[in-house]
Amino acid sequence: MFSNEFTQTFGIEHPIVCGGMTAVGTADLISAVANAGALGFLTALTQPTPEALVKEIARCRDLTDKPFGVNLTILPTIQPVPYDDYRDAIVDSGITIVETAGGNPAPHLPTFKAAGVKVIHKAVSVRHAVKAEQLGVDAISIDGFECAGHPGEDDVPGLVLIPAAARALTTPIIASGGIATGAGLVAALALGASAVNMGTRFMATTEAPIHDNVKQQIVQNTERDTRIVFREFHNSARVARNSVSEEIVDLSRRPGATFDDIAHLASGARGRDRVYGAGDVEDGLWWAGQAQGLIHDIGSCEEVVDTILGEARHIISARLPAQLAQTTA
Repeated sequence: MFSNEFTQTFGIEHPIVCGGMTAVGTADLISAVANAGALGFLTALTQPTPEALVKEIARCRDLTDKPFGVNLTILPTIQPVPYDDYRDAIVDSGITIVETAGGNPAPHLPTFKAAGVKVIHKAVSVRHAVKAEQLGVDAISIDGFECAGHPGEDDVPGLVLIPAAARALTTPIIASGGIATGAGLVAALALGASAVNMGTRFMATTEAPIHDNVKQQIVQNTERDTRIVFREFHNSARVARNSVSEEIVDLSRRPGATFDDIAHLASGARGRDRVYGAGDVEDGLWWAGQAQGLIHDIGSCEEVVDTILGEARHIISARLPAQLAQTTA
């Protein structure tokens, strides 16, 4: 059992988080994460409308009586997103924990705070984390360069970013990026975090609502099987290495390239339908972090959480104490 500022503040049994993941953060996975004693986040924008989100929250409550949250990612989009309506749906549904990501959460914080909602903001740099803390968020999820998704443009890995954030912040820190084992949990705690966030590890679980081919590919992949795409457009993203991500990298490097040159390859709908849905791991862009190299099996969320906790306890109670030199009086 681990107990610290994070578990006490958010009322969660274990210091493990499954943050929001587009097309993956549905009730099927998040209820299983919650039942395992960790904190999971439904992904609001995976649902096509705020009304659909309300129904998904209700479905998750039918599957678990433990706490879970909702992720609200704020990003520029071609089609306007009714963020205020999604926010109100979250509040009206009685959700008490929200993970914000992407843009500045300031416009939404007054409504969340008035409703007693605790907010975790995901940041990729210390300076952005400090700003979010000043705005009044309750915790910071700090993303190292190893993470899937958008790691920012600074390329700072967790071994440096986590303790740098811990030095600058007073709110609880959730370490994210490259974590999939008990050793990762112990390392994050040692570096100043109070919990860990895992995305890729929870994709390789029996409850993740994606094709088994994707889960098997994660197990087969190594830490080298990711690519950074969109860097030329100042929107760097870490995804799985496959035919599509390789082609995106090649096209993006050509002189005068624009996003329009790769838009057909980068389509989120294509990734959801052809990869997550149909199981063709080569026919669309899909998210995965360098933690793939640490994932060697597919288990239930409960098995994953129990294994990580068991490994962490062993490291703290047996392996680390054995490193201390024995002295005689």
